[in-house]
Amino acid sequence: MDLGPGPEFDRIRRIAQRLGSRAAPLGDDCALLRIGNSTLALSTDLSLEDVHFRRSWLSAQEIGWRATAAALSDLAAEGATPIGVLASIGVPARDSGEPLQQLMDGVGEAAASVGAQVLGGDLAEAESWILNLTVIGSAEHPVQRSGGMPGDNVWVTGVLGGARAALERWLAGAEPDSAARQSFAHPTPRIAAGRGLAERGAHAMIDLSDGLAGDAGHLAAASGCAIAIDLGTLPLHSSVTEAARLAGIPPERYAALGGEDYELLVAMPPEFAEREAQSLGIECGVALTRIGTLAPGQGASFWSGGTLVELAGFSHFA
Repeated sequence: MDLGPGPEFDRIRRIAQRLGSRAAPLGDDCALLRIGNSTLALSTDLSLEDVHFRRSWLSAQEIGWRATAAALSDLAAEGATPIGVLASIGVPARDSGEPLQQLMDGVGEAAASVGAQVLGGDLAEAESWILNLTVIGSAEHPVQRSGGMPGDNVWVTGVLGGARAALERWLAGAEPDSAARQSFAHPTPRIAAGRGLAERGAHAMIDLSDGLAGDAGHLAAASGCAIAIDLGTLPLHSSVTEAARLAGIPPERYAALGGEDYELLVAMPPEFAEREAQSLGIECGVALTRIGTLAPGQGASFWSGGTLVELAGFSHFA
């Protein structure tokens, strides 16, 4: 599985090379295991205090929900149906009573919201909060990042930029508006949309955890295509206009650079058109917007009013 550019993904490439035949192909949203007539989809996601969240921003319940939803979003990107969640948790001893119980309330509520259960996990003392969520699902029509083809249209679910708007208000010492806060604290894993897109012939799909600017490049690299995104078509969260004004950049560029929206970016065949998108959106309760195309070539490009815009996604090791 080819990955897009970035220091984090350079490290993953070196790990894959080091493991060689000791590892399955790496780099998709989930590992897929064929067992009998079923395909299991598995993924794991790490959430660290002061890296992915701060306890002064979120309640313990919200921290548990957010970490679990982020992991479940990987199942959504494969078109999978969730089965269960394994939660490995590290907290300081002083937080091992009621705060830990509230944290697990959030984990359990996020799992239950998509029909899954908490299957088990591990618990240890740590200097700060560490949440590692492993999710298990089944995929009747698994969709990887690698199936996009020239001529496909690129669609995105929901709206973009809300989580970034909340994050930047907190970092500035202010409280975000309620809509932006909800986007950051309580993301919705797009399980129903992922399944619906898979059933309608999705060629490739990825969840937007590191931002459209970075994740579009991964879908392009895996599919061996070039992806062109029209920034003027991006569906923007209601908080983006003001947040972009404060940041001094155009709203569509602000949204494209934002991470942790946990929406789905999907390559669909040309026959999937607006009517089908509207029908699926009503069925799944989330809008779909066409924002780009796949073509022969490589890499991701972003355009605004006919002008090429240079954008780079988030990297943990930049």
